Amino acid sequence: MERRTFFQLGLTGIGAVAVANKAWALKYYPNPSDKKWAILYGTWCGTARDAGVWISEGMGGIADVFDVRENPDLSGFDHLVIGGAIRSGQVSPQLQEYLKTNREWLKEKVRGLYIVCGNMQQPVTPELVKQHIDNHLAPLCGVDNVSANVFLGRVTPRLLEPEVREMMSQFGEYDNLKRADCMALGQKILNSVE
Repeated sequence: MERRTFFQLGLTGIGAVAVANKAWALKYYPNPSDKKWAILYGTWCGTARDAGVWISEGMGGIADVFDVRENPDLSGFDHLVIGGAIRSGQVSPQLQEYLKTNREWLKEKVRGLYIVCGNMQQPVTPELVKQHIDNHLAPLCGVDNVSANVFLGRVTPRLLEPEVREMMSQFGEYDNLKRADCMALGQKILNSVE
């Protein structure tokens, strides 16, 4: 192989890697926003993640969605939505710790809250909203009077820890999380800020 050909192929390869790295960082924003939005969730089985993604869809896809286990730095975002799955009446310990540690700067940016819970497959009541949002998640975030919702969740036994799987086996596998409900909350949160 000639030296010139070798260098051309080398530069082409480096260029391809650079483009691939750039393409990896691309994000999908169907409706760009002049403000940076993020959704932070804590989950055990992925239900709170799915709700967060669908809430972002309801906002036109402008919000980045983060798992609290990533310990993301959200200080550069203008608006935040916080959510989580409930187990034994509380969100995950990781989400509780993140909110406690970052509460001072975070509380000024929270625009919405959400909870997903099985609720023994019973309808969501005002008492349930009060219990999980007003008395639990809102105080953890240091906020009140923001758009919020409690969604019925789902159970996927294969994703549960063995001891929890055994306890939840009496309820079987179910999925009551509704994409349309999550998207409606996203739209409501966005409208409350615009």
